[in-house]
Amino acid sequence: MNYSRRQFLATVTAATSFPVAGCVGVQGGRASYTGQILKPQNGSVVFDWVDAALQQVRDQRLPPPRAAYVCSLPMVAGFLAANGIVQGYDEPFGIGAGPGGADPQVAYGVAFAMAAAEAFQQPFLFERIAFLDRFPGSEGKTLGVQWGRQVGQKVLEMRTGDGAEPSKVNYYLGRYRRRTDSLRWRPTGPFYSARPGPAFPTFERCLYPGHGKITPWTMSDGAQFRAPDFHDPASPEFAEEFDTIRHLGGADSKIRTADQSEIALFWEDGPWGITPAGHMIYIGVQLLQDRGLDFVDLARAFALIGMTQCDASIFAWDSKCHHDIVRPESAIRARAPQFGNPDPRVAAQPDWRSYIPTPEFPAYPSGHSTFAAAGAEMIALIYGRDDVTFSGRSPDLVLWPQLRGVTRRWTSLKQVAEENGMSRLYGGVHWEIDHTEAVKAGRAIARQAFRSTLPKKA
Repeated sequence: MNYSRRQFLATVTAATSFPVAGCVGVQGGRASYTGQILKPQNGSVVFDWVDAALQQVRDQRLPPPRAAYVCSLPMVAGFLAANGIVQGYDEPFGIGAGPGGADPQVAYGVAFAMAAAEAFQQPFLFERIAFLDRFPGSEGKTLGVQWGRQVGQKVLEMRTGDGAEPSKVNYYLGRYRRRTDSLRWRPTGPFYSARPGPAFPTFERCLYPGHGKITPWTMSDGAQFRAPDFHDPASPEFAEEFDTIRHLGGADSKIRTADQSEIALFWEDGPWGITPAGHMIYIGVQLLQDRGLDFVDLARAFALIGMTQCDASIFAWDSKCHHDIVRPESAIRARAPQFGNPDPRVAAQPDWRSYIPTPEFPAYPSGHSTFAAAGAEMIALIYGRDDVTFSGRSPDLVLWPQLRGVTRRWTSLKQVAEENGMSRLYGGVHWEIDHTEAVKAGRAIARQAFRSTLPKKA
């Protein structure tokens, strides 16, 4: 029997637990994220396409800053297409009014898919076909398709040359001056080496050292909220942080509680998963599905979440590469004698290991804390209050099967942000100042964006 390509893919997909590469899982299936949290009565075109993007983040194993960037593009494009038809909100991108009678949901999906195809370098072919097949033929559908394509193309043209291409973000290109003192970041080996043999040259330049120079969506530039200077390594403040992380964040810590260990794993969101930015988008789906938002309001909500998660990544990477601060594991294992700190607690411990893997880029400030603070603040602003009681499970169980069946409960979004950020201290990969300064910036990014970027039309 001769199979067509479509028949073959359908047969293979039906026989496997996860979708064929390049496709996304059916919402509600094992591969779906929104299927874990979305009530059947709350389905939306917005949630369908957000789910498709989150699945691609996982399936392409995108690192956190790249995931934040590529999710923002289609979320913004989809909103701008729908809003151009409904004209409910002002926007700073000059999209203009869409054609009268065009279907805003069709336009949203077409613009989203077009931007996502470019961002993820994946055509979403079958997803586009399945999406459009849901709408009967009509003039509104035809106009929606045309307008969605027009807006998607305009958004892509607008972001061309924004500095996000690999030739820009993968290299320093002289944009950040490397430290030469004892605080200078270096890869923490041998844990990021590939067998056989070490892989230090791969990580010497850190992950995406140019990401902080990408053009933001809502900030003036990546340095607008730049973190202040790090501690003097000879100061009492640094000695206190050094001692705290040495005892709290080690693999065999005697003071870290079972709950703190669980928190460190729950929010790790490492490779092969949803990433920190994706986790905040996921929480946005969980909480905003019951707020009675109409279609365009929901599209706006996720455009704002997407833009601020992207801008959180730009802020964090700008500050990381500007300050170029050593990770605790390198400091505790080897660097301590170089700090000139008179406190006897600042001493090398060569056998020390962080509880969770130490990432391959500078410490200060924390990306996790920035993503969490910006996401929690934006969701609270959209939701209308911060004191929201809810619970959640880990979206992914790839790296930490010990989280299977674990449910965490929160009474506010600020608690979510604080727990997320503190997870990096419990895991031994960040200093406390990394968290506190990132939270300040993340909240400021969200507040500025909510106030000024997509205001309701007067």
